[in-house]
Amino acid sequence: MSWECVTPPASRSPVPPETDHGYVLDNRYRLWCVQLIPQIWTNWRTKKTEGLPAMMMFLWALCGVPFGVYAVAQNFNIPLQVQPQVFMALCLIAWAQILIYHSKWPAWKASLLALVVATVFAGVEAALILTLRPVYDGGNEVPITVFGVIAAVFLAAGLLPPYGELWKRRGRVIGINWVFLAMDWFGAFFSLMALVAQNTFDVLGGVLYIICCALEIGIFSSHLLWLARTWKIRKAAAAEGKTFDDISAEYESRGIPFEKVRKATRRPRRHMPRKAQVFHP
Repeated sequence: MSWECVTPPASRSPVPPETDHGYVLDNRYRLWCVQLIPQIWTNWRTKKTEGLPAMMMFLWALCGVPFGVYAVAQNFNIPLQVQPQVFMALCLIAWAQILIYHSKWPAWKASLLALVVATVFAGVEAALILTLRPVYDGGNEVPITVFGVIAAVFLAAGLLPPYGELWKRRGRVIGINWVFLAMDWFGAFFSLMALVAQNTFDVLGGVLYIICCALEIGIFSSHLLWLARTWKIRKAAAAEGKTFDDISAEYESRGIPFEKVRKATRRPRRHMPRKAQVFHP
């Protein structure tokens, strides 16, 4: 998830979407306005959010404030102004779901907290817009650019907590909806292509999109490697009508480390009898 976060528009009037990177940017709008809906639906359907870090959703919701300031203060086109607000709202919904399903908060308490946080974020964003827009209109673009950089840092930082979950599960990804992650990756990819299509390349924005793409590719790759490393375990478990989690739980209940689980499913080596030694008197 990202926005153009560095290069201000040449004009103070809104830039129509059809003239701003055309088809590529239009795809970016669609992807990043709905990307979290599959994740929210999965959370609600399974009533589980294990593996989906609360810090990831909160950081992404938080980055909506400086991104909103950056977009609205510069009078970007309406989709770019609405996009940070929608993204922030969806992140807070997912954050509340984590509090309910994983942290076992009462639904009313988590919902109320998310609503209070949204109100605070909206108030701070409105105050910053009213403060910084006259500064920007006066020709000083530095404060707005700083907010764009802060937002980009929060956005990239939000992709770091999943790596803590990967470490705990030795590379396995659980709790993250693959459709959501793929949409987010394609959003960053289309943004990068939009920058390439410009007459001038936005270096900071390009670095941000590349970092986001790389971190999300890392999440995909980690799970693929986990599937490759554990395919024997999963195959043996399926033959017994069990899952990987069932086998893992059985060994953990005996206090046997994960590596022993892997070794237990390897094909035992054939022990060849040693050649008998002949002793001559």
